[in-house]
Amino acid sequence: MAAPAVTPKIYTAIGLDFETGGLDPARCACTQIALQALRLDTLEVFDRYESYIAPYCKQELGAARRKVLRAKNVPANSAERMDYEQVALDYSGITMEMLTAQGVDLKEVAASVIDFARRATLSKGVQCKPVLIGQNITFDVGFLTQLMSYAGLTAEFEKTFAGSKDFYGNFQPLYLDTILLARLTLAGDPSVASYKLELVAERLGIELDDAHDAAADTAATLDIVRVCAARLRNGDGALPAATPRQKTRDHFQI
Repeated sequence: MAAPAVTPKIYTAIGLDFETGGLDPARCACTQIALQALRLDTLEVFDRYESYIAPYCKQELGAARRKVLRAKNVPANSAERMDYEQVALDYSGITMEMLTAQGVDLKEVAASVIDFARRATLSKGVQCKPVLIGQNITFDVGFLTQLMSYAGLTAEFEKTFAGSKDFYGNFQPLYLDTILLARLTLAGDPSVASYKLELVAERLGIELDDAHDAAADTAATLDIVRVCAARLRNGDGALPAATPRQKTRDHFQI
């Protein structure tokens, strides 16, 4: 009897990049987000999302919320605005006027990210949830966590993206950092001294027209993934022979 047909799983990733109002996700705002969905089999981008994020205020998170004493003339619902450091705004070319005029409400952006991840899940099964990809992705994960926490969508975030909970019970999304991928590809070249996105892109022959724009950076990041994946799949360059290892025992106990 013939074996039953098995439908191949389609694995996907989401390229992610934030522009922000500073380096610290505990106090600085998200200003722009860009996402691109990538099939890992064909390396095809099949969905995109980008948005500016309207200015928003800080929130107290967790069970231990501090009671804030206010002057009598300060409304009870007033809150301190997130930090928008001028040096960070200048770095990305984003202005507060742009965020006010073109920005989308934080909760709406967070909901769009969840919807995007659901669309990017092309096969059933926990292993087919999308993985995040980015350049120095741990920076972006911090702001994505802030975004989901402020929007009250942490539970949906955990259900939608690949990942697991750490020792403290906090969800950590599964991700691939293209800095490490670039090091695996280029570390054998002594002339490569930096792994900044624009320098890696240039080294791999990738155009980056508008650095420090979230959409342009995301596109360049996924181009790096394509080039490195093509080298891995096509065997570009001779691989070193495996080092023979002396056998230390004849069997393993099970």
